[in-house]
Amino acid sequence: MSAASTHSALSPPSRVLLGPGPSLVHPRVLQAMTAPIISHLDPIFLSIMDEIQERLRWLFHTSNPFTIAISGTGSAAMEAAVVNLIEPGDTVIVGVNGVFGGRLAQMIERCGGTALRLEFPWGHIIPPEAIEHALNRHHPIKAVALVHAETSTGAWQPLEDIGPLCHAHDALLLVDAVTSLGGMPVKVDEWGIDACYSATQKCLSCPPGLAPLTFSERAMAAIANRKTPCQSWYLDSSLLAAYWSERTRTYHHTAPISMAYALREALQIIYEEGLSPRYARHRRNQQALVAGLNVLGFRLLPSPEQALPSLTCVSLPTGWDDKSLRRLLLEEFNIDIGGGLGPLAGQVWRIGLMGESSRLEHVLHLLGALEVLAHRLGLSQHRQGDALQAALSTYTHPPSYPGNSTHTSCHS
Repeated sequence: MSAASTHSALSPPSRVLLGPGPSLVHPRVLQAMTAPIISHLDPIFLSIMDEIQERLRWLFHTSNPFTIAISGTGSAAMEAAVVNLIEPGDTVIVGVNGVFGGRLAQMIERCGGTALRLEFPWGHIIPPEAIEHALNRHHPIKAVALVHAETSTGAWQPLEDIGPLCHAHDALLLVDAVTSLGGMPVKVDEWGIDACYSATQKCLSCPPGLAPLTFSERAMAAIANRKTPCQSWYLDSSLLAAYWSERTRTYHHTAPISMAYALREALQIIYEEGLSPRYARHRRNQQALVAGLNVLGFRLLPSPEQALPSLTCVSLPTGWDDKSLRRLLLEEFNIDIGGGLGPLAGQVWRIGLMGESSRLEHVLHLLGALEVLAHRLGLSQHRQGDALQAALSTYTHPPSYPGNSTHTSCHS
């Protein structure tokens, strides 16, 4: 029998995506992807690129001319930031308190740079005084690289004080905002961030395949003054800038047309909701989830003050088996959540409430499923319904925010 005769229609299940990514996608975004394909140099498509740039600047809170969507996932934008800014002989201070800080350090070293790792326990933040000490001790420093939202631990890194510190030492600030952009404020200009990147499949609730990236004028000047060519042709910002610039529109690569349609629509949905309501929704649903999980015996890995609104990382209670319970959630309740990475494998769950996934009904669906499994398997002595009630009770109060400036001064 030929392979063609056994081929069946593609029919993946419709999962409730509550893991570290991808997140659920709005039907309007999926519908946008079905629009007719046109050329990547068609005037209509070039106008779509302009719209995407305008909305990304709004979302990043920046006026940076170089604000684009890399054709690739978040890791491509991470690599684009590193390969353009770092060349052999450069020294970079890297905050390593999870998987993605470590990945940044590896990319820097592959570019011939030296990564000075500031190692802190997973789930903790990198304190500004540690960065200041490293800046004072080592000179010159090309950049400081930090993860704003560490996907492996659910920890939120404050940034307001870091940019001025870096600039006082003539260093650039490079920030990973993959799991924060669109779910909590990312204020590139106000915080003095020089390079910032994200991904479409997290809080933007767009399929994976594009990665927002913005460079400040300071970053672009550093790139222009490189002594060696960028080691990547595909991710070379000077070539990409020529394609994304209204003035030049020089062919660089064939952009993923349907993904651009999707990102345009996803950004429009965010614009219609407004940033302040969107950030409040993420924090409110995260607080409800944590309240319910606490009843079941789960505990946050980071401190409550540093817990992300978009991704909750919790330690498993005694007796809860990671893989078997996640399998039951998937098979019986159609819920997909994430396990731990690296040294946290088997010890934590990572639950994403990002974009379209951050909804009251998803919080209640997950907690209800966990209560059913806990009672069936004898994993909890609480009364069934207590976790749901704890979650629902949080909605009678306005969401509270860690810190006092990062979240309370959000504007649409």
